[in-house]
Amino acid sequence: MRLTTKSRYGTRLILDIAVHGKEKPVPLSDVSSRQNISLKYLEQLTVKLKKAGILKSHRGPFGGHMLSKSPADITIGDVVRILEESTAITDCAEEEKQVCGVCNRAGECLSRWIWVEASRAMFDRLDKITISGLLAIENKEFKKK
Repeated sequence: MRLTTKSRYGTRLILDIAVHGKEKPVPLSDVSSRQNISLKYLEQLTVKLKKAGILKSHRGPFGGHMLSKSPADITIGDVVRILEESTAITDCAEEEKQVCGVCNRAGECLSRWIWVEASRAMFDRLDKITISGLLAIENKEFKKK
């Protein structure tokens, strides 16, 4: 699986809202300007993140978006699962069944185990990286300068 702009931009969106949305909702137009991501694309990502319970919206002239969970409770694994259509690094690793049925080696392919394990390992690591953890790294870097 190659992480798409959905995951990368979605992570930037959430980080921006975490930084700028502590006191008040953050308009997507502000995120778009700061992150140099199109407003239309951010709107698409926001729909999925709201539906999953990561973001909440406020309407009106002072409206925008805020995190609906603590940054400590949002992992990058969560973001990737919500925004990507697949969470496996290959098509054959997507299926839970022993025989995937994706390629002409289905049922006798020893290498499939590699891709299943690699997908698990990636998400094990991504599930340990929280938004608050990333913000703590950023704060350390700025203090060094």
